[in-house]
Amino acid sequence: MMLNALMTFGALSAAVSVVLGAFGAHALKGKLTAGSLATFETAVQYQMTHSLGLLLVGVLMLVLGVKTPWMTAAWSFAVGICLFSGSLYGLALLGWRWLGPVTPVGGALFILGWLALAYGLLTAVTRDSA
Repeated sequence: MMLNALMTFGALSAAVSVVLGAFGAHALKGKLTAGSLATFETAVQYQMTHSLGLLLVGVLMLVLGVKTPWMTAAWSFAVGICLFSGSLYGLALLGWRWLGPVTPVGGALFILGWLALAYGLLTAVTRDSA
């Protein structure tokens, strides 16, 4: 059930990033400063990248089984999307500067997620080939 929810979140998050990317490209040009538009585009890019990462982790769990490193990666990506991209959307669209300190927390979760994924893959390959 939890795996299903995480994968659904990843797929919906990817869809939202496409919608927001189109919105930014068409509706926000000329309405935001160049810096705010760049911040918005960064949020969209990282949201899509980590949504796909979350789906990848989900597929690995479906194929190779649910393992702690991959659950760590999945949750890190999901929460990282909310914190990193969410804070950048707030900064770009609403000027909420108080969100600035939240962004690096989301970024750290992204890094943790990729490291957990790598560890899970390394240990899965090492166990299978031994």
